[in-house]
This record gives sequence, structure tokens and C-alpha cells, in this order.
Amino acid sequence: MNKSNIRENKNTSWENSANKYHKIVGEDGHYYHKEVILPKALELLDIKDNSSILDLGCGQGIFARAIPKNAFYVGLDASKSLIKKAKELSLTHSTDFILQDVTKPFSLQKKDFSHCVIILALQNMQDTVSVFKNVHSHLASGGEFLIVLNHPVFRIPKQTAWGIDETNKIQYRKINKYMTPLKIPIDMSPGNSAKKDITWSFHYPISYYINKLSSNGFRIKNIEEWVSNKTSAGKHARMENKAREEFPMFMAIVASK
Repeated sequence: MNKSNIRENKNTSWENSANKYHKIVGEDGHYYHKEVILPKALELLDIKDNSSILDLGCGQGIFARAIPKNAFYVGLDASKSLIKKAKELSLTHSTDFILQDVTKPFSLQKKDFSHCVIILALQNMQDTVSVFKNVHSHLASGGEFLIVLNHPVFRIPKQTAWGIDETNKIQYRKINKYMTPLKIPIDMSPGNSAKKDITWSFHYPISYYINKLSSNGFRIKNIEEWVSNKTSAGKHARMENKAREEFPMFMAIVASK
């Protein structure tokens, strides 16, 4: 695949945006964490008290607080501030949070986690292949790897948007690019001309994720596409609600080793 549009970016940590991220997301996650992502992720994985979970790009530990309290959990993140916050919010002694760039080899002795998750974080990491290789090295045979993405077709920053066709009374989704790999800057402080706070989003088509998982020792078990459960009011409510049912905002891939 041609990656000419993606230049090397060595540091994609959210450290500079950690405080802002925590204010937006909070201790238990934002609306979609609580209403869509966490419930559906837990349904897919069937985590039990004797499970062991490796959480990549764990942020302040939202997933750790959603799983059974006796499950063994390790969260990794490249942001020192988010790891500190995760430790402050930790509710059990069976959780551990470690400062770690997950595109680099992990400083973990455990090689047999039953589950690995990466929730809304992979698209902020440039070196996807190294992440997959690291997961494979620390997952038990038959272990499950869950990836939750902002939908790679319908939710590409700066390349997708809602539109309204008043004549036919429909809301549609406009997609400007899809197949081309993209490195997209995200301004976390829009309107603040004094200080730009930039994070990075990396876009790849769905086939890229499937092919890279397969070539790095994983078997695809399941793919789900999750729609928003919000509802609208007002004159466009009917078309907006119908559009939400048709265009998923998130995609989940479950692979096994």
C-alpha cells in the first residue's frame, strides 16, 4: 500500500493534551464510552474473574473500571499524566498501569494474557504493525484481541461529514477520501491562536487492518459496526435518526492468536 502521504512522526503521545482529554472524557468515559463502546466491548469479550487483560493506550483507565474487579489488568500508555491519573482512580489491587509506548517492545514478563484491547487509540498510533507484533508476543494461544476504531469509512477526520438533501428529505454521509492512507492533525484547542495543541490521527482503509492482522499471526473472529444510539428533535429529526441507523460511527474487530 502506498504510504507516501504519511511521513514519520516519532512522538504521537497525548501527554500535551492529557488534562484536556481527561476533562472531556472524565472518570467513566464520554457518552459513547458508557452507552455504546464499553457495553458492546464487554459483550464481545466475555471477561471473567480469572481473565487477564492487557489494555493498550489505556488513558486514565476507563476500561479497567468497567471489567470484573477480580480480573487481572495491566494498562499501558505513553502519557505520563494519564498513567498517573489512572493510578489515582484505580479501584482494585489487581490493576497496574505502566508508562509505555506500545509501538516499542513491552517491558512485561507476562506472555499469556487472555485478552488484549485497544479502544479508540490505535488510530492515534502511526506504527500499527509494531503494535500488532507486540500484542502477539504477549497474548496466550487462543487469546482474543479487540480493536475499537472510529469507523474507518464513515468517520475520517476532515474527510467525512453529514449533509442534508432537502429535496429528498434525507441526511447523507459525505466521504471525500477512503483508500489513501492519511496523517491528519487534530487541533485540541480550536480557536486558541496563542497555542496550538495538536494530536495526530492516522487513517487506513479496513483492508489494511485485516491484512496486517492476518500477516502478523492473527485470525479474524468477528467484525461489528456500531451505530449511535442518540436521537434528535426538531424539523430534521426523522432524517437524522434514520441516518444514524444506517451509518455506523464505530467498528470493532475481534482477532485471535
